[in-house]
Amino acid sequence: MSPEPIFQIHLVLGYVAWLLCFFAYIWPWLKSMHQVEAQRAIATLHSFRFFGLVFLVPGVVGPNLPAGFATFSAYGDFATGGLAMLALLTVRIRPLFWALVVAFNLVGIADLILNYYHAVQVGLPAMAGQFGATYAIPIIYVPLLMITHVAAFYLLLRPQPAAAVA
Repeated sequence: MSPEPIFQIHLVLGYVAWLLCFFAYIWPWLKSMHQVEAQRAIATLHSFRFFGLVFLVPGVVGPNLPAGFATFSAYGDFATGGLAMLALLTVRIRPLFWALVVAFNLVGIADLILNYYHAVQVGLPAMAGQFGATYAIPIIYVPLLMITHVAAFYLLLRPQPAAAVA
């Protein structure tokens, strides 16, 4: 079997596994929390996105990983991680915290969607081996990131009980 279908199977199963885990364990936990605490938990996960800069490290990724994909992905992750860290640092300044929560989620989900688009445009699934040591990032980490961005937006948009607003 060629690398492309293996990569695609891995990607789909990464989403399936994380969705099963998310709805069984993470989602009930997030929904039971106060809005601020739930967003802090999500921001904490996304604060590790600085790790995306690894796509720029020669020897960790293959020499033929398309530079346009690697650079865009690396800096999108870095920006998202930085915004998530800023949100965590400003939790006591609620208007700034909420603005940064919205910002890191908008930047982060746009980064992931555009990375998928760029990956398809450059034929990355067929050369998935060029991910090298970072192969686990799109298979294991990215599905969780996408799922938690969607959850963050849902939590931001759902009406809050009167007691929680006060």
